[in-house]
Amino acid sequence: MDVNIPSALTEVLLIEDVSQVGHARRTAQQLAEQLGFDETDAGRVALVATELASNILKHATHGELHLRATGNQGVEMIAVDRGQGFDLDSCLVDGFSTGGTQGIGMGAISRVAQVFDVYADQRGTAMLARLYPRASGAKDIRYGVSQHSLHHDPACGDAWHLAIEPSRFSVMVADGLGHGSEAERAAHAGEAVFAEDAFLDPTVLFNDLHIGMGGTRGAAVAVAQYDAAADSLRFTGVGNIGASLIGPDKSRGLASHPGIVGVQFRKAQPFDYAQVTGQLLVLYSDGLQSRWNLANYPGLSQRHPALIAAILHRDFCRGRDDVTVFVIALEAIDG
Repeated sequence: MDVNIPSALTEVLLIEDVSQVGHARRTAQQLAEQLGFDETDAGRVALVATELASNILKHATHGELHLRATGNQGVEMIAVDRGQGFDLDSCLVDGFSTGGTQGIGMGAISRVAQVFDVYADQRGTAMLARLYPRASGAKDIRYGVSQHSLHHDPACGDAWHLAIEPSRFSVMVADGLGHGSEAERAAHAGEAVFAEDAFLDPTVLFNDLHIGMGGTRGAAVAVAQYDAAADSLRFTGVGNIGASLIGPDKSRGLASHPGIVGVQFRKAQPFDYAQVTGQLLVLYSDGLQSRWNLANYPGLSQRHPALIAAILHRDFCRGRDDVTVFVIALEAIDG
């Protein structure tokens, strides 16, 4: 399986009133239709969107539905709130309800969606559903990204790109200097170069990025290349893209060099990490606070990476810059 997944903003739908449930349903269904879902499969997406949005109102009174394409034919929806949380095992049983309803929503979602996962604690809930056309044969890729522009500006100064080949992947996150259209131009110039040859030796790749981003504001850039056969990760960073490896017993930050790609930097030295399979890689722009710690969220590191990205954004977004949170499981990705 060779897949290239380009940068795309997360679409955020506010859910604060019952009238917004219908808008969420229509928006999700339209996305599915744009991705080639037939009428039946698009109807499944509409049903799940309705249940996710309704659950926000039932359990938390208000929240958001995050919507995006997965990049491999699927639709992803994540209901995010800051409610009091609930007992997941009980809520998955049809007939159980904490909101005085029939209690069929969460069970219905888990049956209809090919991928379903939830994390709930006293800080709130994030509920993930991914759906693919039944006939597509698409398999879920265990990655997640939450990308948002400052004040919902149409232009986002962050960019990311994920390239997948058998038994390996390469991912880039770039943060253009500042925000707005000029920062976006810088970041997307870098993404275009990266997409041409994502598995190139990092020293050569960063030289190409530097040339390709010349004449722009420049950007902080990080590239991570994972090889499942070698059980290794190569990380190269210039600027302030944060990066962490999350293992079962410990987490560690990955080092970047100072500089601005496209403007000035002294070197792009790769660092190699061995025996990383089974760990999580987290990359994030400086729109996210760096003081997060997954150890403060018991069990979250075992949940789907898309949930992790959404929760980190919910709880640690600075709110004064574009923000990107990219999370991926280090494991072989089958075709």
